[in-house]
Amino acid sequence: MSLGYAEKLSFIEDVGKVGMAEFFDPPHILQEKVERLASLIHKSKHLVVFTGAGISTSCGIPDFRGPKGIWTLQREGKALPEASLPFHRAVPSLTHMALVELERAGILKFLISQNVDGLHLRSGIPREKLAELHGNSFMETCPSCGVEYLRDFEVETIGLKETSRRCSVKNCGAKLKDTVLDWEDALPEKEMNLAEKHCKMADIVLCLGTSLQITPACNLPLRSLRGGGKIVIVNLQKTPKDKKASLVIHGLVDKISPFVRIDLFQIILTQALSIDQKYVNWNLRVASAHGPKAPLPFIKSVEVSFLDAEDYKAALLEKEPFQLKRRTVETKSFELVLKLNFSEGCGCPSIEINIPVDFKVPTDCFDLEKDSIFQKLRETAIKDSCCGQNAVIERKAILSPASEVTVYATVTNIVRYNKASKVSEANSPSNGSIKRRIENGIGTSRKRPRGHKRKSKFLTN
Repeated sequence: MSLGYAEKLSFIEDVGKVGMAEFFDPPHILQEKVERLASLIHKSKHLVVFTGAGISTSCGIPDFRGPKGIWTLQREGKALPEASLPFHRAVPSLTHMALVELERAGILKFLISQNVDGLHLRSGIPREKLAELHGNSFMETCPSCGVEYLRDFEVETIGLKETSRRCSVKNCGAKLKDTVLDWEDALPEKEMNLAEKHCKMADIVLCLGTSLQITPACNLPLRSLRGGGKIVIVNLQKTPKDKKASLVIHGLVDKISPFVRIDLFQIILTQALSIDQKYVNWNLRVASAHGPKAPLPFIKSVEVSFLDAEDYKAALLEKEPFQLKRRTVETKSFELVLKLNFSEGCGCPSIEINIPVDFKVPTDCFDLEKDSIFQKLRETAIKDSCCGQNAVIERKAILSPASEVTVYATVTNIVRYNKASKVSEANSPSNGSIKRRIENGIGTSRKRPRGHKRKSKFLTN
């Protein structure tokens, strides 16, 4: 049964009345509980974590039922917070990065999320160890072959609708769909089945930042009890499942490793001889690495200048597509300087890239090992405590029209976490997109699971 507009408003009012008050355990009690939790995790054989909106509030993304939550403010007739920075620039919280460390240590076996902000994947949790029950605002999937595409921009639709892009898998080419549920959509069968399987296997289900009120998702942690497992709840509000829990903690998080965000873009140089063959008509484009119809949200503008070539006029590209068309004498080579100005939410204002141009078809085409390059960029960013490092990860030639395509990776954020601190204001994301999605009714589903199967293959291009 899908919810009509009046039912949506009634539902929002009902859930908004529950669990608004926040509680903080006294310091000495909190310390004892944290030590108990650490002991439980240390002894666990199959730890499963179940997360909600509360783990992303320190990123600037509002929750639903807290004192400043979306539904609380709506019930009180108050305006929702205005957007401060783009939603796509959200960076993981302390909790996200702590979970990454637990997974890397082999302690966390599976993670279940009700959030659509994509921060678990962004932080480094492997896709095969994650069930996103309500979808991902930055994910598209192919309904034909099941391949998933993680984007650096927010997908323009919700409700499992077709987007403007197609699957890039050979012999497929089907239209992609978004993955975010609308009110009438059931929870995805594959995600629910995996979540239920791991909850049944779990000796500990750790619930973080969730009110545990929306069915059927909120009942997943209870599956562990049948096999002798335990539930631990960490939340600033009381939940309906507190009585079932072995331990309930009302508190915040602690220190963890830095988060380094790396974004991709490509520079495309296309050339063609003029009819009289005296000139080269060339086209420079700075584009998304996700395909020709994908936006490039983290770049605000591109400044183009010419090194040691005073007779060439510089240009400022302020709108997408970032494209420059020029004509040059065929025999003349030169060096372009591109200054990429980043959008709000990035950790540095800009980077500069020098590009030699001689109009010869490149012969040094390559596709490098991306993971090793990403790791080196992260290490350098952490060591230097700054952003802007970049590296070429792929170069290819296209014969018709004659083009050279170079893909770059660049560090756009580095966030250090200190004890009892939150993400700095400079890296706080917008909640404007969250507001839009809530007004469209997504984020919850009370139906039993159904859905289509998806392949585990996961693409970022």
